[in-house]
Amino acid sequence: MRTNNKDKTQWRPATLTIHGGKRRDEHGALVAPLYQTATFSFENTAQGSARFAGEEPGYIYSRLGNPTVTELEQRVAALEEFPAAAATATGMGAVSASMLAFLQHGDHVLVSDAIYGCSFALFSHLFTRFGIAVDFVDMADLEQTRAAMRDTTKLVFLESPVNPHLKVIDIQAIADIAHEREARLVVDNTFMTPLLQQPGKHGADLVLHSATKYLNGHGDVVAGIVCGSEEDIELIKLTTLKDMGATMSPHDAWLILRGLKTLDVRMERHCANAVKVAEYLREQPMVKSIYFPGFSDHPAQALMGTQMHGAGAVIAFELHGDIHTAQQLLDSLQLITIAVSLGDAETLIQHPASMTHSPYTPEARAAAGISETLIRISVGLEATDDIIADLEQAFAACANSQTQTTGEQVRYG
Repeated sequence: MRTNNKDKTQWRPATLTIHGGKRRDEHGALVAPLYQTATFSFENTAQGSARFAGEEPGYIYSRLGNPTVTELEQRVAALEEFPAAAATATGMGAVSASMLAFLQHGDHVLVSDAIYGCSFALFSHLFTRFGIAVDFVDMADLEQTRAAMRDTTKLVFLESPVNPHLKVIDIQAIADIAHEREARLVVDNTFMTPLLQQPGKHGADLVLHSATKYLNGHGDVVAGIVCGSEEDIELIKLTTLKDMGATMSPHDAWLILRGLKTLDVRMERHCANAVKVAEYLREQPMVKSIYFPGFSDHPAQALMGTQMHGAGAVIAFELHGDIHTAQQLLDSLQLITIAVSLGDAETLIQHPASMTHSPYTPEARAAAGISETLIRISVGLEATDDIIADLEQAFAACANSQTQTTGEQVRYG
């Protein structure tokens, strides 16, 4: 289903983040122009009719296409090494558009048991209303995954690493299982970016991102994008995107194009900071368990250098104690921001069970391994020593509070 359309110049990813999909402006502008327009004029009625009929290339209306948005689509498609991409208004717009374009009443979708909370809600609450069957399965268990496939399975959806606890899934193995039943594999690659992982090289048919996160990198845009074959992307654009209207604004596309130019250097700093923060957290007595693909004992190491080219900058960890312990730690932070996004310059921290994954039922959270003391941190671009110092004082505040409450020193581990 996917064709290899590698950039003709063989540019490396760091170069593609700046030059991929770039078109020379007629006036010589170095920065891609912002076409902040809702509609496009025609020279005459014949031209307008020809464009609507698909007989002549050109733009009609920004919901159907815009030059600024097109440049972003081409750049991200080049980074993921796909022929085409479709930009969407939000990350969830990319998820819903890429799924609904290929589904109808009676179809079946197989989904990883742990995914972003709103994606879970889409599959578990909305799809079932329209007669689309959905099963959630631990895709790290290949036999369980294979057994859950049906003759009516049209799509398989996963994240890797999984949000929020960073379980890593073998994308090629799941792709093989999906393709045995002629189902498409859709992979959310938001946590890794195309610089650290290209799921299309491992059998994914569609790869999507919440462009809100690392692709933009500055916390000032809400957007999504899905990459795939020209045929699949055309179907998505002409059906779910055109008619449901979840398309990206040209201004948001322009901001993401600006953010992409620094993606390579930002990811280098994000990842280097994350390693140091993870090593610090691993030594803290209050930390019960830590989940970080960069550790040698994490199962992700089996796929490092092949599927993954880095560990990313998201860390999950569980605390000794209960939900109140987790809340107190977050509330004691002074530099690190409590917020539910990731990939920003700022270090962000959140409590999945009560925030991003609150759409899960308690039973579904337990099955997915999302405990009440699980915390997710997206390591930002600040000086690492300052990030760690803030965590240090927050741990100390928690320990002091518990000592005052119990009247004795609390021991962990």
